[in-house]
Amino acid sequence: MSQQVRILAKKAGWSVGDIVCTATVGERPFEEEHGSFCIAAVTRGTFRYRSRQGTAVMTPGALLLGNAKTCFECGHEHSSGDHCLSFQFSSEMLEGVLADVPGGKHVEFDAPNLPARPELVALLADAEVARSEGDADELEEVALRLAGATVTMLTGSLTRPAKISQRDEKRVSEAIRLIEAKGEEQLSLSELADRAATSPYHFLRSFRAIVGMTPYQFLLRTRLHRAAVRLRVTGDAVSEIALEAGFGDLSTFNRRFRKVMGRTPTGYRLSSQPVSELRRLFV
Repeated sequence: MSQQVRILAKKAGWSVGDIVCTATVGERPFEEEHGSFCIAAVTRGTFRYRSRQGTAVMTPGALLLGNAKTCFECGHEHSSGDHCLSFQFSSEMLEGVLADVPGGKHVEFDAPNLPARPELVALLADAEVARSEGDADELEEVALRLAGATVTMLTGSLTRPAKISQRDEKRVSEAIRLIEAKGEEQLSLSELADRAATSPYHFLRSFRAIVGMTPYQFLLRTRLHRAAVRLRVTGDAVSEIALEAGFGDLSTFNRRFRKVMGRTPTGYRLSSQPVSELRRLFV
């Protein structure tokens, strides 16, 4: 089977790959093995997936579920090619997610897939955006959110709200203060969770419930806010502002800034200056 695999990010306990399959109709499938636990989001095309859990036709928006060290086959009896975003998890990582989901019992998928559901639309859109951005910290949050959503749907506990303790509130408050103090540094979800002495998934779940966004989204917002203020009140170079705010390169900063603020950093700066100053700049 013709397949192109590109690893987008890999850290302890998880990885994510972009998989493009160009198999044609009727091409003979061959047996493969899941090296670790797999949750793969189908973003384009259809194919038939066979595993020990059963057989399912995979369609866009569906999640393929695979257990570690088990064999599977993917066939294209009816259409050619597909595109998936494949998240791989260690058993320890999934156990950390299960521990925080009501009804979670054991680290093993009983079904071959989760069909496309409305509750997954926003999350899968975030996954595709993260794929295009290629940011490892953003992909880590998407990976854990996807694992949590999958386990939650399989256990039927989707409607149960997250329980937030005073200890969780303290953890999140301390993380916010750290981001405010060191927002220009690389603060990953795993590092924030380690500082809070809790699992990455529990920390992510608590942070979203309290703040209304993920830690990465809050960190990004903090960086963009500070950069916007400097653009308005100083004459510092845009590249200098971007790097000191914590962005690795100018193109990433420009793209992120325009997406959130609706204009380029230079356009944002010029929009705040009086007409007389604008005339001076362009004379």
